[in-house]
Amino acid sequence: MTHWTLVTGANRGLGLEFVRQLLADGARVVATCRQPGKATALNTLAAEYPGHLKVLPLDVGDARSRDELVREWPLAAGENARIGVVINNAGVLHSGERFGTLSADTLEDSLRINVTGPLLLTQALAPLLIDGARVANLSSQLGSIAGTSRFGTPSYAISKAAQNMATVQLAHALRERGIVVVALHPGWVQTDMGGAQAREVPEDSVAGLRRVIAGLGIDDSGGFLDWTGAALPW
Repeated sequence: MTHWTLVTGANRGLGLEFVRQLLADGARVVATCRQPGKATALNTLAAEYPGHLKVLPLDVGDARSRDELVREWPLAAGENARIGVVINNAGVLHSGERFGTLSADTLEDSLRINVTGPLLLTQALAPLLIDGARVANLSSQLGSIAGTSRFGTPSYAISKAAQNMATVQLAHALRERGIVVVALHPGWVQTDMGGAQAREVPEDSVAGLRRVIAGLGIDDSGGFLDWTGAALPW
């Protein structure tokens, strides 16, 4: 039985770096993004690694798109193919929010993509997960309630705190199958979201995250860790 790694939001940033490193190590990867036709880097990798990379459309916040991914899975990956690792990386950060002008639309969009999307996608993929699989939800230290010391990026911070709770809920739901679910903070990384002033580069962050994921045991399930493996406060 073939085991695949599924990476969402894989057309750029950390998602793309996950795909690059996984392919270089011989893994089979299903990479998703909203517009595969425009994902030049992913399509180039697919040509370089024939049979090892499948690029599929997914808007993680859209129910029909999630359902379509599950329907397409056997056609893309193989009838008996299963998932060993899920990297729930797709996310959104709305910048420029100011107290006094916060909007319901921005909050709802953040929750739909950062919380509802990865939670319901993991639920939909559960029958395809091998027993003992690992689900990594890319969270953020900005979702730490105890670590919050200022007003800033409220929609993102609120949604990441909610995503952390979704991680714990999934950990309990999947524990009997030995499936480990964790929330991971990748550090402040130089991506479109993190900006050029960030401290870490994607290569180092993803290498660290992969080491953490590889070392996870069932006792780690439901945890909130950073890319070095250190526990973060809720």
